[in-house]
Amino acid sequence: MDREDNIAKMGLTVEVDTKSGFCYGVIKAIKQAENFLNSNEKIYSLGAIVHNNTELSRLKNLGMEVVDHSMINNLKSSVLFIRAHGEPPSTYQLAKQKGLTVMDCTCPVVLKLQERIRTGYKEIKKIGGTILIFGKRGHAEVNGLIGQVNGDAIVIENEKDLSMVNFKNPVMIFSQTTKDPGEYSELIFSIKRRIIEQGGSLERFTSHNTICKQVSSRHPHLKLFSTKHSVIIFVSGRESSNGKVLYETCHSVNPRSYKIESISDIKLSWFNPGDSVGICGATSTPMWQLEEVAKIIREL
Repeated sequence: MDREDNIAKMGLTVEVDTKSGFCYGVIKAIKQAENFLNSNEKIYSLGAIVHNNTELSRLKNLGMEVVDHSMINNLKSSVLFIRAHGEPPSTYQLAKQKGLTVMDCTCPVVLKLQERIRTGYKEIKKIGGTILIFGKRGHAEVNGLIGQVNGDAIVIENEKDLSMVNFKNPVMIFSQTTKDPGEYSELIFSIKRRIIEQGGSLERFTSHNTICKQVSSRHPHLKLFSTKHSVIIFVSGRESSNGKVLYETCHSVNPRSYKIESISDIKLSWFNPGDSVGICGATSTPMWQLEEVAKIIREL
């Protein structure tokens, strides 16, 4: 942080957004991991439990080791932790083959979505249709979703990807749980337009609102929160997809919004004397980290 010695107090007022912090699925997953590690030395998390390096360091100190799919073969008589993002059926099959104990902490919202995709797939395939998933290609949750249908789905990241779809045939779309509701609505509008242009039938198009309500409600809330303050400090891991989207939501209404990963990223030049500072973060940002940032800023 760029801070000169003996600088006069800037008189900043600071508010931490009480609706930021971990979502329910992440809270539940971390609590289960902590409870296990209270009486066990090691647990292997298949992928990072959250996209937040500060929280990952804390959990590593407790005994959580992050592994990837290629390392499953090397684990013996171990406990494999399935994070809130979820996994495809093939992961559970491999873990069973290797004799691993699985601690499944998939978010209930994601589990429900996986089930809906399996059901929707059976319905749409009967009439020669296609499953679309609005999400980030390669994202852990999306990998788990397309795995429910053995990869027989098209991942749509943006409108350009719609060129891969034949809209003369029936189409059913679902969304990754953490996507921007506004972007999803715009995408559905574009799909309907293409169906008409290609001579398809709107009656054979089905869209499912599968964005987590806890996540989707943060968009309008953060817009309001960001307009209340002269400066917004948004705390998020660099790899967090959700963090990138929510930060843009803040920045869209408050140009003096800054995204940081840790307190070392804070710059004194962002603030003017008497500023009102709002502290908020992604669904993968712990509340304790938001409070830590607030404490530092209050001391400016």
